[in-house]
Amino acid sequence: MYTGEKIRLRAYTTGDIEQAQAYVNDPEVKHYLTPTVPFPLTYSDEKKFIEGMSAFKDAYSFAIDTLEGKYIGGCGLNKVDWKNRTCVVGIFIGDKSYWGKGYGTDAMKVLINFIFDEMNLNRIELNVYSFNERAIKSYEKCGFVKEGVLRQALYKAGAYHDEVIMSILKDEYVL
Repeated sequence: MYTGEKIRLRAYTTGDIEQAQAYVNDPEVKHYLTPTVPFPLTYSDEKKFIEGMSAFKDAYSFAIDTLEGKYIGGCGLNKVDWKNRTCVVGIFIGDKSYWGKGYGTDAMKVLINFIFDEMNLNRIELNVYSFNERAIKSYEKCGFVKEGVLRQALYKAGAYHDEVIMSILKDEYVL
């Protein structure tokens, strides 16, 4: 487990399947989370995802718990490139009662520390939809900078939206 001021990152368990499925199927959560057609994920889909996690792959996922032990979301690394020491990260807070209260920012800081201090990677990248202003502010608080914009790369809710690319380098990160 890795602990911040408000959260702990831990391994997912099969006990998280039902709540994780509920979080990712919430229309508002899904709006910010996925670029695909918003079909509901089944229990079996979520079970396969959680049971398929392994510390021996180039993708690592963590459940986000409050310090009191309530599961509220998830985060992780994808596309780890060991040669170039880079990765792509993602995060979601599924329990909307924790939105806008610093839990996502704290979780991202803990994840960044893990990536730089434990994995010795040098560059972390993420993509965020331009309409997700709350997330962009959170990432900027963590030290991410905007690198570019993929113009009208996302079609959602009847309109095209930009996708913002952000990154942080190890030597830029200050706790």
